[in-house]
Amino acid sequence: MTIRLARPHTTPASEAEAADQQLRLRDHTVLDSSGPAPGAPGTVVVGVDVAYDDDRDLVAAAAVALDAVSLAVVAEATTVGPVAFPYVPGLLAFRELPAVLAALDQLSLTPDLVVCDGHGLAHPRRFGLASHLGVLTDLPTIGVAKNPPPGPAGQAPPDRRHPALPERRGAWAPLRVDGTEVGRALRTRDAVKPVYVSPGHRTTLDDACAHALHLSRGVRLPETTRHADRRCREALAAAT
Repeated sequence: MTIRLARPHTTPASEAEAADQQLRLRDHTVLDSSGPAPGAPGTVVVGVDVAYDDDRDLVAAAAVALDAVSLAVVAEATTVGPVAFPYVPGLLAFRELPAVLAALDQLSLTPDLVVCDGHGLAHPRRFGLASHLGVLTDLPTIGVAKNPPPGPAGQAPPDRRHPALPERRGAWAPLRVDGTEVGRALRTRDAVKPVYVSPGHRTTLDDACAHALHLSRGVRLPETTRHADRRCREALAAAT
């Protein structure tokens, strides 16, 4: 499959240019239910993730497609290349997007939903990786992260001080920026620490949480993330 970008991706020359690009692109974010319903038959859900080799300045990306009903892997693709942008909190998408887009471009199936190991709306500028990827590709995207989103100096991060969650699967608490709910801490397994879910593009927060719960069966992380994490690490280890 060849990804047809709704908007081109360019690697910025500076932190200021990167932040400005986020602010300009976020106006194109769509938060609606035009994406698939959680677990809809015939739906292809794709997980994307990256792994880094700092010594070689390499990044590997994996895109793994699952059948939304059975969660069986139906296609996968990986890429390895140079890191395109330095590590800056709040600007991680610029490090990951070139590799992620290349992996999606090599995938044999078109995603109905992309699940990012990162954040979407729950971001200091409300435009994390899931939102950025969604706006560029116009694919429905959500972010499901292992940790709450940080905030760079001078920016207001989503509030990490969410209320304590009940121990049961499905319990959640809001993440807010300036009083607005931008994501949720969501418990996907009884008595296990939560994940942090936010909509990226062409989905809603309720739908994003429903997708995260559907894709997490007896484990903390969605199956999409678990497969993509393993494949990108394998690809990085095999790179010469």
